Amino acid sequence: MGQPVTVVVPCRNEADALPVVLAAIPPEYSVIVVDNGSTDATAEVATAWGARVVHEPQPGYGAAVLAGIATVTTPLTAVIDGDGSLDPKELAQLIAAVEAGADLAVGRRRSRLSEAGVWPWHARLGSSVAAWRLRRKHGVDVHDIAPMRVARTDRLQGLNVQDRRFGFPIELLVRAGAANWRISEHDISYRRRAGGVSKVSGSVRGSFVATVDFLRMLR
Repeated sequence: MGQPVTVVVPCRNEADALPVVLAAIPPEYSVIVVDNGSTDATAEVATAWGARVVHEPQPGYGAAVLAGIATVTTPLTAVIDGDGSLDPKELAQLIAAVEAGADLAVGRRRSRLSEAGVWPWHARLGSSVAAWRLRRKHGVDVHDIAPMRVARTDRLQGLNVQDRRFGFPIELLVRAGAANWRISEHDISYRRRAGGVSKVSGSVRGSFVATVDFLRMLR
């Protein structure tokens, strides 16, 4: 049996999608749902499904993820979105990579594994530009922005990532690269969110705001 894992699920108004996500997380993993100022029943749904709820009132993806990571006590930490667009069962390959020696294992969304039309051009463009800059400027050999990730908890907590907005995944990769972490990237699927509307890929404006945050971390 592998090392204990806690899955951190950052959420803002994901009451509709969250049951799909929590139902798919393997029962041997602990789960922390970070309620990032939701105005719906996200926290109540998480509690009903047996997850531990952490409240983070400061808005922002990074703020929610960091609040969750700070409370993890298991050896391994995984992070996955609460919208149902990623399959929690695919965390297993990332966990195995970390147990085999990687410092950070991340997912790479692949069109051939994903639902048709689920990843609009404006969202793909922002991620592709950020990944290109990560490879070219920072020597981090990734092709996506780590939408799903697993790392050893103590190292992750000590990496001192600061960004509280959408730039969090980029800063994480930049800092991991600077620290000479061994980063392992794995193909994952991408599907339609299980409910609600995306704060990023759901609109050109959302994707633009996220891309600005990405590039701010890559200057």
